[in-house]
Amino acid sequence: AKQGRRRGWATGSCKFTDSRMPKKEPVAEIFESVSDGLKQLYRSKIRPIEEAYKFGEFYSPYMNDSDFDAKPMVLLLGQYSVGKTSFIKYLLGRDFPGAHIGPEPTTDRFIAVMHGQEDKTTPGNALAVSANMPFRGLEMFGNGFLSKFQGAQLDSPLLHHVTLIDTPGVLSGEKQRIGRTYSFTEVCAWFASRADVILLLFDAHKLDISDEFKEAIEALKGHDDKIRVVLNKADAVDSQKLLRIYGALMWSLGKVIKTPECMRVYIGSF
Repeated sequence: AKQGRRRGWATGSCKFTDSRMPKKEPVAEIFESVSDGLKQLYRSKIRPIEEAYKFGEFYSPYMNDSDFDAKPMVLLLGQYSVGKTSFIKYLLGRDFPGAHIGPEPTTDRFIAVMHGQEDKTTPGNALAVSANMPFRGLEMFGNGFLSKFQGAQLDSPLLHHVTLIDTPGVLSGEKQRIGRTYSFTEVCAWFASRADVILLLFDAHKLDISDEFKEAIEALKGHDDKIRVVLNKADAVDSQKLLRIYGALMWSLGKVIKTPECMRVYIGSF
């Protein structure tokens, strides 16, 4: 009995209190992939907080499994006829449904280029309500935007791993900006927050940055690590002119992108 009292034992309703006994370690959950673990973490920890504070009502809709399962996204931005659609065509090795290429402003809508077994286009309204697509949050921009948004599906090896977002060319002048039925800047900010890489394309012959394009670039603030600048159509000028064009582009970007680091510019000919 004395030995039992020294060890912390007791009789009757008293509990065993020997501090030398090892504590039971919590068992970690095992998931087949990182995506499955993130889904569980979001549903159990983050989603209840978002619902309690009505986060989905005023900022961004609640995330679904399709947002976690979505492929990496590449957003292409630039003024008209800088080669955004031609760049996508070069990557895919072929045309995609809904693609139009020309010297005039041809792409008049946002196009999500995705993988599919056959060539087809899907209206934006259908994409925004589809449970297996990562575009549910675009409903907040209304039918004015969804009528200018569509999906293009085709069978391409590249699209097994990535989704490409083609955007309408940014025009200069106040008339084009007022004529839009949606906020181009806010839509770009929505895609930028979900994209993994943002490509800003410039034409070697058109280095001016319009007011709307400037606002779109400023909306990318906070995603500077995703931005890559591409100077396209470099094969149309000789090396001496290319150096001057490169310097002029860096000067123009310095007034818009407020970062102390120098932006790296990639040269392309698409």
